[in-house]
Amino acid sequence: MDELESLSHTAWECKYHVVFIPKCRRRTLYGQLRQHLGEVFRRLAMQKESRIEEGHLMSDHVHMMISIPPKYAVSQVVGYIKGKSAIHLARVYGERKRNFVGQHFWARGYFVSTVGRDEAVIREYIRRQEEEDKRLEQMNLWR
Repeated sequence: MDELESLSHTAWECKYHVVFIPKCRRRTLYGQLRQHLGEVFRRLAMQKESRIEEGHLMSDHVHMMISIPPKYAVSQVVGYIKGKSAIHLARVYGERKRNFVGQHFWARGYFVSTVGRDEAVIREYIRRQEEEDKRLEQMNLWR
């Protein structure tokens, strides 16, 4: 566990497990885009005084553990990250491919869960998500 963080009158430790998907769950998060997007998410989180503690980009969804100060709502920070990253993707990759539709790159909703005292378990889950998806795909081949 990390130490508590603090603002001028508050000591806090607010971490969330967040998952969101591209529109229609398109498998568009790959290659150069996948490497570039992690840095974009980190910069956008910093603009909201937040920090991405752990993250993993799958081809069709994003997992991250993010630390958000209590002065911001989770929906405000996640909405900001999704909106600004979609605009950035449209500007950088939009000219090459018509599928990048700017503000409509990400699906509307997201999953969020408080991390609490299970931080190590959540970190491990995020790290091993890709391996687990491959294992489940292999199991489905026999059905």
